[in-house]
Amino acid sequence: MESKSIETTDIETRNISEGMREGSSSTDLEQGKSMGGAASLVRCLEDIGVKHIYGYTGGVILPVYDELRDSSIEITINANEQCAVFSAAAWSRSSRSVGVAIVTSGPGVTNALTAVADAAADSIPLILICGQVVQSKLGTDAFQYIDTKTLFSGIAKKSLRCSSGVSIEKMLKEAYVEAISGKPGPVVIDFPFDCQKEQCEYASLPLSVFEKKENKIPKIKEEDCRNFFALLSQAKRPLFFLGGGLNSFEASSLFRQLHAKVKLPVVTSLMGKGVVDERETLSVGMLGMFGRPSANIAVQKCDLLIALGVRFDDRVAGNLEKFAPQAKIIHLDINEKKTFEIAAKRKLALSLTADACDFLRNTLDFADKETFSFDWTAWCEEVEEIKSSCPLNFNRGSSLCQAAGVMEELSSYISEKTIVATGVGNHQMLAAQYLPMSCPKSFLSSGAFGTMGFAIPTAIGAAHAHPDKEVLVVDGDGSLLMNIADLHTIVQQDIPVKILLLNNHSDGMVCNLQDAVYGKRKTGTQREKNILFSQVAQAMGFSYTRTIEEKKELKAALAECMSVKGSAFLEIMTDKDEVLYPKTLTEQGYESMNLGPYMTKK
Repeated sequence: MESKSIETTDIETRNISEGMREGSSSTDLEQGKSMGGAASLVRCLEDIGVKHIYGYTGGVILPVYDELRDSSIEITINANEQCAVFSAAAWSRSSRSVGVAIVTSGPGVTNALTAVADAAADSIPLILICGQVVQSKLGTDAFQYIDTKTLFSGIAKKSLRCSSGVSIEKMLKEAYVEAISGKPGPVVIDFPFDCQKEQCEYASLPLSVFEKKENKIPKIKEEDCRNFFALLSQAKRPLFFLGGGLNSFEASSLFRQLHAKVKLPVVTSLMGKGVVDERETLSVGMLGMFGRPSANIAVQKCDLLIALGVRFDDRVAGNLEKFAPQAKIIHLDINEKKTFEIAAKRKLALSLTADACDFLRNTLDFADKETFSFDWTAWCEEVEEIKSSCPLNFNRGSSLCQAAGVMEELSSYISEKTIVATGVGNHQMLAAQYLPMSCPKSFLSSGAFGTMGFAIPTAIGAAHAHPDKEVLVVDGDGSLLMNIADLHTIVQQDIPVKILLLNNHSDGMVCNLQDAVYGKRKTGTQREKNILFSQVAQAMGFSYTRTIEEKKELKAALAECMSVKGSAFLEIMTDKDEVLYPKTLTEQGYESMNLGPYMTKK
């Protein structure tokens, strides 16, 4: 049966039991049938609509994998457990449903830790199920034992341990609801081997049973909408600032409806890319430490900043007092703790704790009932002038391939059918600067945690979730090396992922920092030997591989790679001395933004 998924950012507005399979009944779901705990877990995964799991096997999780043999759920065995969790999180990042990973105990658990932390930092819903030794050996030096529940307690949104096969259905459904409720995040379940073998009955409990009052987010009131429009009507230079809290299909659709009414310039965070079509005139681009110059300048000039679903992290507002210095600020966040934290650092004109979709729906309804007249023509023209007077630029005269030039060339291939997954480093920021995303959940990047090795396994999960879309990896040699073994997973499963590797034989972003702060002393950031990664991809079995070193080859090679139907790997040797611009130091405001030698204000 087809599953009906739940929009992760809008859980409060509909019955949570919609996550159950359509047309399901207690007979369908084997209510009262005796089975092992592992079988109960698999039935429960089917029950909540899981279509694909990622993982790696091991002795104390084998009962679960054995039960998955007869399930409709597809399995991907990644190169390692970190890759598996990245792939599962990519399912969540790119779709409406929740990714699931299943790993074994001990090193399986510790390998997964980084990817869980990454998901938690970016508020990505995820379920990780970990095998564990039998309960009688908990706390001992048993083979591959680790205290999983405690290990994840300060990282995951919630960390649970199953105590019997009877409780696994309840625990998994509780985990599912917890992962998507309120501020989303990963939930980890420790599943001891004896619990997997214990006989139990499957109760077919509806998900609505697990809704908790404390997960209820305050609703937007009419007074909030009135205050919002009052501040908007007083502003001469208002600006939207959108973050990951709006990066869902529903929130993006609702925002675009609101935007059509008020027609204001928009900037986004890294996690907000794709909420609006970045090719539209009023889209100014990504702001931040490495944001587009026009976006950073617009923030400094606005007199009302409408910040929706953003955290004001240090890569955007390292010095909150200097951020948008002329502006009153409206701030919306689903996390009450975060709204209080921001309000304590900066006086806010309006602070709202609410779900973004609830805010947007109520705002749209209020706008339909009231009469408003706005005229921001002069401001919109000024922002357009800012965009044209301070464009992105790079060393176009160099004989070497510039990573920025590669991204500029690649930008013409990006469409509403493209999903981009990036690694972490200079290439990540250049991709965010240059690639115009037009759809939500289409630019997948490790934001708050900045985890190298993110791109390849993330592309695998996104490709499974969206077989109708083209999934493109933009990676650097340092980041790709972290999880290069997952190239094997792409080949094993015939996944048509295209990988664009910008190889500068170094960790470019850290090198830039060493040049600026450490007297150009390069320690631990250079790779002197020229190893062709394209040959590794070829040996793995990629359909198409190529390496280019000459700038004159770029255009044709990129066109050739993008035309390939199967897996493709294009390695481009880039200038190791290229510096990422613009850049703003953490404690400075955007008035101190360094444009570098190639960008100028016209």
